[in-house]
Amino acid sequence: MKKEKYYINVGDGEISQVKHHNNAQFTISATAEEIGLLRTKFNNMDDASLDSFLRAHVPIVPYHNDKPNDDYDANMAEVYQMLYELGDEQAKQHIKQLNMLPGIEE
Repeated sequence: MKKEKYYINVGDGEISQVKHHNNAQFTISATAEEIGLLRTKFNNMDDASLDSFLRAHVPIVPYHNDKPNDDYDANMAEVYQMLYELGDEQAKQHIKQLNMLPGIEE
């Protein structure tokens, strides 16, 4: 499958083929399947974020028992792993500097 260039903004969960304003936090080359998987991971992060927000408003649930937060963190790590694998050299260097992935040294 043919790889296309995409611009990614992790904070917004934005995936675009058009560079616009601040959507180019990371530049990657990916197939449509890879973009579908990345979109799923962003959606999973949104779902976990909402679940964590709702859990925070239930006073009888201990704060350390927060599976949605763990799910969010796991999906975030998977997003950064994908961005590292698919990203250009600048994306790889940025992820190394963020120290988001164990085993990847700067």
